[in-house]
Amino acid sequence: MAWNNLLQPDLILEGSVLNLTPDIIQKYGLKGLVLDVDETLVPFTVGIASLELRQWVEQIRTCTALCLVSNNLSEARIGGIARSLNLPYYLGAAKPSRRKIRAALRGMDLPVHQVGMVGDRLFTDVIAGNRLGMFTILVEPIVHADAALRSHPVRNFEVWISEILGASITPKKSKIHKT
Repeated sequence: MAWNNLLQPDLILEGSVLNLTPDIIQKYGLKGLVLDVDETLVPFTVGIASLELRQWVEQIRTCTALCLVSNNLSEARIGGIARSLNLPYYLGAAKPSRRKIRAALRGMDLPVHQVGMVGDRLFTDVIAGNRLGMFTILVEPIVHADAALRSHPVRNFEVWISEILGASITPKKSKIHKT
């Protein structure tokens, strides 16, 4: 697979993961979601799920299976977030490695094309999902209020490199705007 295809998300969602609705999930025929944790669900410095996130998970779990897959190694932090959401999880995933994502897919017992990989990073989440043939969804990172005033240098660098490699960072399907 060419680099520009590996880096090309199927869907770019403006705003956070909280803008991903059951209607969007059903529109693309998804029966499961593998969710990144750091800056996809919670800011990197936060160790608990917000009330808003817990409510979103309860709404989404009515239409799709959910599993957390994080590169983070902290059992206390990632496990605590997963337990507060009552979700299965894998940590130390080393994305774009596919090993832990494959384990999540086995746990869901769903065909890979019916599972979305949701994350805020092109070089980890999108590449890993695309390497497996998943439907990839790129969301804007959730950052701590203290960091919100600064730019997001890692993501900006990833977008810049992706464009050099020929990816336009436009979604394969469509872009969903905030409502």
